[in-house]
Amino acid sequence: MSSPTGEIYRIDWLPGTDVLHGTCHCGREHTSQDPIEMWEWMLAHPQGHEPRGNSS
Repeated sequence: MSSPTGEIYRIDWLPGTDVLHGTCHCGREHTSQDPIEMWEWMLAHPQGHEPRGNSS
């Protein structure tokens, strides 16, 4: 059995649209109409996005 990581990923559907709004465990946000693209963005962490406060 694996132990929980404490990482929370959230995807909300914006009612009245085809848009998904995702929030990564690092706090970055992303929108997409494609659910596969959304999950790929989240699970590629940290590629494609950096935690908030990172000045790189």
